Amino acid sequence: MADLEKRLQRWVEAQLIDNVTAHRILEFEKSSKGKLRWQAILAIGFGAVMLCAGILLFVAAHWDQISPGQRFGLVLAMVAVFHVAAGVLGKRVPSIGTALHMAGTICLGAGIYLAAQIFHLQEHWPSGVLLWSVGAILAWLVLRQWPQALLAAVLIPWWLAGEWWLATERYEGHAFHIAAQGFLLLSLFYLSATPRDGNRALRLGLIWVGEIGLLPSTVTVMFSSNVDYNRHLPVHLLLLGYAAAYVPVLALAAFVRKKRSVAMFAAALWVLLLTLVSKQSHPDHSLLMISWIGLSACALCYWGVSENRSHFINLGTAIFALDVIWFYFSDVLDKLGRSVGLILLGVVFLAGGWLLNNLRSNLIARAAAGGNQ
Repeated sequence: MADLEKRLQRWVEAQLIDNVTAHRILEFEKSSKGKLRWQAILAIGFGAVMLCAGILLFVAAHWDQISPGQRFGLVLAMVAVFHVAAGVLGKRVPSIGTALHMAGTICLGAGIYLAAQIFHLQEHWPSGVLLWSVGAILAWLVLRQWPQALLAAVLIPWWLAGEWWLATERYEGHAFHIAAQGFLLLSLFYLSATPRDGNRALRLGLIWVGEIGLLPSTVTVMFSSNVDYNRHLPVHLLLLGYAAAYVPVLALAAFVRKKRSVAMFAAALWVLLLTLVSKQSHPDHSLLMISWIGLSACALCYWGVSENRSHFINLGTAIFALDVIWFYFSDVLDKLGRSVGLILLGVVFLAGGWLLNNLRSNLIARAAAGGNQ
């Protein structure tokens, strides 16, 4: 970097560039220094996960051969060694330091449950997740590294779901779909994070978590809301469950996005309506459900166009394509002969894929044009 400053100074003195341009070039190089390609990031992340898995597997294989004192010392060492190594190596290679700090926080969760097993503590597994969440939050406050915040964003809903699961064990069938609604709304909230704001890496991680959780949560809501319940939840548990599923996400959206939180309230209404539509006896063969999913995919594309979110458009297009295929296999294919059905399926894939791709490209172009205005 010092060599670049000298060269820029020479160019300024030779009047090849002005001071403003030289400053912009220097700032750009400083901001891009140390950035890794996605292949390197993937390799580092995968390596950290495999390192944690290997150590935990080794400990599990020799657990019965270790005394209780040695077990507890090993639990503490697992957490400490990763963080100390991260502090030493992170000065030279920041990305390795971040990965090792993350590995240490992951091992904290394993250490909490191993310590509970060592000392035969009372079994209440959501408390362990809560302690793990607190550890991740404290690590983020100290280190200010985005993986710690992302881990906390995953662990806190897991803790709430665990508490709800234990509180409604006697009403398991009826209570499950409320937690599924909460996870679906939370997936939409994470999915709608804006990567252009601060903490870009954390926001991109939240978007990935939301995309991964969206389809499984949607399917879970669809097929858990139509169960024939033998026992119904008491009113106080019912109100508590819906409040925990909807209020925290909507309150956080209103606090963070203010006027832009209207879309999240619309998403909450969509989740409720999806639950009502799913209460039919066979949602997988329901024309109303298929139509609702198709309209929802169109609404997701519209959301992407209005807020210049290309991943919304891509995801909405994919959901619409899956919805068409679902309708074809559930209601059309059985009414046709085998050869005619395959021919028509090929036409649907070729012509429908071409039309959807063109529509997707046009929507992305419109979103980009609207964002540049």
